[in-house]
Amino acid sequence: MKKTTRIPFNRVLSLLAALLLFSMPAFPQETYREPALSDSKSWSMILLPDPQTYSKFGRNQGIFELMTAWIRENADELNVKLVLCTGDLVEQNYILEPDSVNGNQTSREQWKAVSSGFSRLDGIVPYVLATGNHDYGYKSAENRYSQFGTYFPPDRNPLTEALLVEMAPNAAGVKTLENACYEFRAGQDNERPFLVFSLEFNPRKAVVDWASAVAARPEYKDHIAVVLTHSYIKSRVLDNIHIEKEGYPLKDVTHGAALFRELIQPSENIQLVFSGHVADTEGHEGQTGFRTDKNSAGQKVHQMMFNAQREAGGWHGNGGDGWLRILEFLPDGKTVLVKTFSPFFAISPSTRHLAWRTESYDEFSFELSE
Repeated sequence: MKKTTRIPFNRVLSLLAALLLFSMPAFPQETYREPALSDSKSWSMILLPDPQTYSKFGRNQGIFELMTAWIRENADELNVKLVLCTGDLVEQNYILEPDSVNGNQTSREQWKAVSSGFSRLDGIVPYVLATGNHDYGYKSAENRYSQFGTYFPPDRNPLTEALLVEMAPNAAGVKTLENACYEFRAGQDNERPFLVFSLEFNPRKAVVDWASAVAARPEYKDHIAVVLTHSYIKSRVLDNIHIEKEGYPLKDVTHGAALFRELIQPSENIQLVFSGHVADTEGHEGQTGFRTDKNSAGQKVHQMMFNAQREAGGWHGNGGDGWLRILEFLPDGKTVLVKTFSPFFAISPSTRHLAWRTESYDEFSFELSE
């Protein structure tokens, strides 16, 4: 008869404890919460940061598709009324042979990829796009030629076209969405209408003059004017200062500091400015910025910079871990709640604990002037 070996009870307990320890995740589990409005009568605006690194590598393009697919799926739940994108839609506007270091896609493949991403929103929600330095020239703003108008014509998304007030000529004298003005109404009771400007990278003086003249029209006096442009302020780690100068070879440019002096501060109704472009560090803080000044009417002008392209592996990483911002406009007509969320992390139960950024510069609120 075979002899049975007994294992001491205290050793059994030790083995069970070890198994439990090693089966637990290495990170604390937080309760995941789906994005939702804090007030059922609110509406939201989605801010997409620079997509260029999603576009330049074929392996990353699906992440941007996931982001716009998530917006489409949640458009009703979050009452999404408008989507903004800060520009640098591609890494190189017009190259035929990628070097496989700073991207492995031709410019045509990059433009087609970002176009495909936004096609998920056509007919679902209106979107307004800025053009960045990488959307011009060959690699980066050697001149003001862009393929943007080919892939994003004015009649592409009927919901965006319905908001269009007018366009200004680009550097070639052609009116395109590179410089455009939209009148936007959220459809809420007693909600003030918005006037949204999308301005080219480092806009030319003629563009600044055009935007100033449109913003000053009597019919827009009581609108909340918004400026979307690619390069404007620096990050928190650089004190959120307005950009004074950049080294691109373009002539006739208006940098951030000059744009504030010549357009934003003199206008009595501009209250919001959104930009991207800056990526000072690979950490969150170096790719976010926020400052508040006052315009000529004494109203607060809230200026937000949001980028994410170095979040996941730097310039050659995955493009930004899918981060976007949800801006909830409360029914009081003045309070805006800002939250930073990643559909990329949220899609899997194993990474959902990473889907929210809750630092003070990623989750906060501000108030519009009445």
